[in-house]
Amino acid sequence: MKLLTLAAALFFASPALAEPIVVKLATVAPEGSPWAQGLADFKKGVEEAHPGKIKIKVFLGGTLGDENESVQSTKRGQVQSFGGSTGAIASIVPELNVLELPYLFNNYEEADHIIDNVAGPLLKKSFEERGLVVGFWSENGYRNFGGKFAVNSPADLKGRKMRSQENPIHLEMYRAFSASPVPIPTTEALTSLQTGVVDGFDQAPIFTFAASWHTASTNYSISEHIYQSAAIVYNKAFYDALPSEIRATMTTVGHNIIGPMRKQIRAMTPILIENLKASNVKVNVLSEPQRDEFRKLAVKVRTDWAKKASAAEKRVYEAIDKGLKEFRARKK
Repeated sequence: MKLLTLAAALFFASPALAEPIVVKLATVAPEGSPWAQGLADFKKGVEEAHPGKIKIKVFLGGTLGDENESVQSTKRGQVQSFGGSTGAIASIVPELNVLELPYLFNNYEEADHIIDNVAGPLLKKSFEERGLVVGFWSENGYRNFGGKFAVNSPADLKGRKMRSQENPIHLEMYRAFSASPVPIPTTEALTSLQTGVVDGFDQAPIFTFAASWHTASTNYSISEHIYQSAAIVYNKAFYDALPSEIRATMTTVGHNIIGPMRKQIRAMTPILIENLKASNVKVNVLSEPQRDEFRKLAVKVRTDWAKKASAAEKRVYEAIDKGLKEFRARKK
């Protein structure tokens, strides 16, 4: 009898019968976007490596809340993971604000080098001190101006009500460009554009089209004023408690997705621009002299930010600045 009881106990305690670990991953990325595909690939790779042991549930389109709300929920452990812009994650890890500075990167190559080799490793501890762990990096892409008017110079933004991401750098940028920023959650931006609460916005083509912001716009001005990176992060307590073999798989699968996600997002950009034109949105590309007008004002954004920045933020900026100078010197 005792042997039978022991056998039954061992049977029911068998790992094969244990409930799978559930990872709720929140994102505002819509269905059908490269982000949705990348996260689906991540889910498939991890689950297939550990059948029955882990289940990743991806919640698209802000169904678990806006970006700032979702990253806060991840920090508190209410959800286990969040995928979104560094502009939102900076609400918890303020050192990330450095990456939101306008005209920080001249091209994708610079951005990739700094994220992968400078900012990523440097910020690892900053994330962990705030209760988060970086799974892998991605991007939103270059942000441009959209709305009911064309933007060719800072004068075109003067007095305009512009939807701004809820981030201090974005607010400072709009003020420097003489606009009136209105911080509005991503999930409420389309309604605000449709009802005239704001006149315009700035966003990358991938999200502008996927979230249908173009349907409330007549113009899209390609200024490429902010390259916006993004990351998939985990609640640190949850991540640390995972079996080591699952953590290793999540790291490997995530790392292998970085390149394809970036490539897909960038390959879609010219296609999305053509889609905007086909949707009766006038697209204008700012010339380098026109962008230079914005670049001059962006210096004020950095100066004003530096006055308020913490010592930790300044250290990150100095490291990125040094890394960029060295990288550009090698490319000459």
